[in-house]
Amino acid sequence: MSRRSGKITANNDKGSTTAMTAEEAGVPNESAEYIKSLQDPDVVERVRCVIKDAHVFKLPPRPTSGGWRGADWREEVWQGTVKVVERGEMTLVLLVDKTNGQMFAVCPIKDGAVDRCVDSSRYFVLRIENANGRHMFIGMAFNERNDAFDFNTSLEDAKREREAIKEPPVKLPDLPSKDYSIKEGEKITVNIKNKIVSNHGDTAGDHKVKRPSKVSATSKKGGFALKPSSRDTQRRSGD
Repeated sequence: MSRRSGKITANNDKGSTTAMTAEEAGVPNESAEYIKSLQDPDVVERVRCVIKDAHVFKLPPRPTSGGWRGADWREEVWQGTVKVVERGEMTLVLLVDKTNGQMFAVCPIKDGAVDRCVDSSRYFVLRIENANGRHMFIGMAFNERNDAFDFNTSLEDAKREREAIKEPPVKLPDLPSKDYSIKEGEKITVNIKNKIVSNHGDTAGDHKVKRPSKVSATSKKGGFALKPSSRDTQRRSGD
């Protein structure tokens, strides 16, 4: 059995080769599993990221030296919405038409599924698959750097959480337990000192607290007199 450019072939009893799907060949096909899972209402789908404006390009031949360069992409073939979702045990990048919701392509996240361009942080290369297991590479670009950042962060968060689930939980050492309960016959005594604050801000102990003196109706000499309200102002003659 061989697999070239996503096409799977196997030798039959007569020595000739026959084409078969990835499912028939026993090769994992996340795209087909995702499409089947859409018919199962019990499978929970988690949407990590939605970017409404993305551009898809047909890739030219890969440069012999270095990585992919977005500046070399000339042929744009599609525009639409990009979603990063988790469904069951799968993490996928979905390219969806933003008007009718029709699926354009599915990119199951695995090793080598998403690659970044060397000349721009907004350009990526995706490895998309169809329901038969055949795959191809396409270019994808965002208008804004914030969109590219959200897309990349969603993939990193999904990978980190998957790895954390596989790792065994850290077991804390057993510490000796202490009994802080009150035993029978024991009492708790709390001493609270009564402190009275005088009008001068001093703390009064055993001495007598000085009560605040009554405020006289007239202000002290040299002080500022409170202006009377309009109701207390005497009327002028002739009013």
